[in-house]
Amino acid sequence: MEDVDFLTKYRAVSSKLKKRFLRKPNVAEASEQFGSLSKDLLEHDNPHYAGFCCLAMARCEQTLSNSPGEAHALVEAARLFLEAECTNQTLKCPGFEEHLIAAMNCYNFAIKVHIEQIQPAMAACLCLELGNALRGLNKPDQAMSYYQRAADLQYQNPLDCLESLGLVASCKIQTRDYDGALTIFTEMAYLAQERGGSASGPASRPIGAFCDILARCEVTRVLLLMLLQPTPQRIRPEHAQTLERYAWESHSEDSAPVNCLSEEVFLLLQSTVMACQSRDVSALKSLQKDLWPHLTAEQNHLLHLVIQEMEHPSGEGI
Repeated sequence: MEDVDFLTKYRAVSSKLKKRFLRKPNVAEASEQFGSLSKDLLEHDNPHYAGFCCLAMARCEQTLSNSPGEAHALVEAARLFLEAECTNQTLKCPGFEEHLIAAMNCYNFAIKVHIEQIQPAMAACLCLELGNALRGLNKPDQAMSYYQRAADLQYQNPLDCLESLGLVASCKIQTRDYDGALTIFTEMAYLAQERGGSASGPASRPIGAFCDILARCEVTRVLLLMLLQPTPQRIRPEHAQTLERYAWESHSEDSAPVNCLSEEVFLLLQSTVMACQSRDVSALKSLQKDLWPHLTAEQNHLLHLVIQEMEHPSGEGI
């Protein structure tokens, strides 16, 4: 579709929204025509122009006080602008990321509409969708703020909240903010223990998926502490308590995080802590082979960084 043809049709539909003497504009009809024009433009591979039509459609739905229709049109516009931005980046076209900015604005407005309609779950889904898109475009620093917002909106659903917090922590690791990631994983561990406990258990131990999340937090926190190597004067009490669990003489059967780990993983982690404290690089490399199948890709990356830091104590590893 030619640009001139698109503009002519767009102006023709827009003119129907102008107020005339003793005549009320047919907003519903204009909204439908903007939607039809958007589909035509998308068929001709013009997602950014289609996005503008969806934006016009959203304004019409707002005029009609149709909040669900407005939110739907805003999300469609956001996805179309995002598609245009991804195409530009794939083709390595020079630009100012104007399509990405437009997409973020549309998502933000749609999130606001859902929050006003008391639909936190829908708002959280859009936060996660935008966060995933930003992370896919190699912008983890911007993505983490949307993941955090999703976690805040999902507080009444602990599993969803923990999932979003895990994405925040992953973004912090990706941006090399290891101290920030450690803080998030500590928050996740407390939340998993608090909200995932079994009422019948002796120490309200987490059950099911909460136990898996707690195991992930425990392993990752240990690796982050080994990477950061905080001094006794600067280490926080909760982190010192985490490391104490892996001292040979202080293994407790009633420790909930340790109970979420298999005995093999616990012993391997215990050996890893001891090897780090004694700065035994060869032992660490040997333990890496045994730990590798038990860890996630993110945790294996952290273990690799721990070994690098041991080989380059000046900080070059981090």
